[in-house]
Amino acid sequence: MIPLSNNNQACDANSFSSPTVSVIMNCLNCEKYLRDAIDSVFAQTYDDWEIIFWEDKASKDKSENIAKSYGYKLRYFRSDIPLPLYSARNCAVRKARGRYIAILDCDDLWMPTRLEEQIPQLERDSEIGLVYGDALLFNEKGKKKRHFEVVTPYRGNIFTELLLCNFICTQTVVIRRDAFESMDMLFDGRLIMSGDYDAFLRISYTWKVDYVDKPLARVRVHKNSKSQRDGRELISVELDFIIENLKQMVCGFEEKHFEGVRALRRFRDVQLSLMDWKRGDKREARRRLNIYIYDGVYYLILSLLMYLPYRYAYYICRRLYTKEIAA
Repeated sequence: MIPLSNNNQACDANSFSSPTVSVIMNCLNCEKYLRDAIDSVFAQTYDDWEIIFWEDKASKDKSENIAKSYGYKLRYFRSDIPLPLYSARNCAVRKARGRYIAILDCDDLWMPTRLEEQIPQLERDSEIGLVYGDALLFNEKGKKKRHFEVVTPYRGNIFTELLLCNFICTQTVVIRRDAFESMDMLFDGRLIMSGDYDAFLRISYTWKVDYVDKPLARVRVHKNSKSQRDGRELISVELDFIIENLKQMVCGFEEKHFEGVRALRRFRDVQLSLMDWKRGDKREARRRLNIYIYDGVYYLILSLLMYLPYRYAYYICRRLYTKEIAA
């Protein structure tokens, strides 16, 4: 188990009392939308919280000045060396004093009643380790879509369902501190894109999960985000790390959760096959998919489309296999 440090510098007299919720914000050159994000926390109808603002050493813009203008409820930290996201998030979590941990990216926004909706669920049931909710996804053109329109939420013991599909939106999550402390590690610092999913899986294996069936956050979808540029290659590699973490945590994991492991590997192989196809290696792309063509009609259709050049079939595949706001 990993104890989370409570030894933090005093900000003023109020720092001697621990807030109920610690809001984690990790920052790397994020001044553009930062004030809107922080304002959305200060606008919460539930006010027993602190912000742990962790800025990376590599950050060069005016984020520090913006963050420090908010007073004692925002506690500012800066890393001594550049850190990848999930290592930096671990550092921020260890500075937290709250019984519950919430996460907010610096370009997203919370609905005013987000914490008021979620904290009572955690207070009522000590077996719940995580509460999430719906979100409004929006792009630069203002087009919106609800997260729960494209995924089905589950509550209770959701580990098996979560293996099949990551339906939890990070910007809506509140995690019980004890759930973090019960794990051998917090976020896996090796991961670049999938650290949240990995942590949610490990929490859901031993803790119940609940959700609020209404939008709790507004999540900005960037046309040229890192997740869109590098997502396939990174996720395909990181899913192997996630499977390995679960194998170390759960005795006989692959035998007990055969369908879930197959789903993770199928998703990985689809991403790899799409990269092969894009590079022009249609034969290798189809070879990766061959073992999945009986898992669903989508995989058979994709395999057949791969006889065509990638550029001709791209838009068909995008509609079939991605669930995102249209650019």
